[in-house]
Amino acid sequence: MRTSMSGCLAALTLAAGAVLAPGAAAAETTAAALPTSTFHIKYGATWTKGKITWANRSVRVVGQHRSAVAGSAATTCRTTWAYTLKANRGVLGSDGSRTHACGNIKSYNFTVPADIRGGAAYVRVCLDDGAYKDLKCKLIARSA
Repeated sequence: MRTSMSGCLAALTLAAGAVLAPGAAAAETTAAALPTSTFHIKYGATWTKGKITWANRSVRVVGQHRSAVAGSAATTCRTTWAYTLKANRGVLGSDGSRTHACGNIKSYNFTVPADIRGGAAYVRVCLDDGAYKDLKCKLIARSA
């Protein structure tokens, strides 16, 4: 019995699809199943609020911050800063927003490294004075 080349190719394509498809579906499920935490930190008339998405070797921090009202005596710029921490609270990495809220509301979106297996156990998120001085912070434990 002769087998055509196109018949063999079709069979190989189906077999490869059956093997590769579950992996692709698993990758999509894993990405969608990453745990998240929310935060809201208030300091006087200023605040930062957002969401942390916990990954294996980093965390993504997305949100908004607001500075004091423009024209007030206390008008200063604000940034949001985050630190990834090990279980013993040792610092793994840090990063902050590149946007400064100066008398207004600004959005931010940044990634903080946590280069150990399993990722960070905690994230400390801080509202900062725009000159690297933490004004108020919140410690958030990884869930799930």
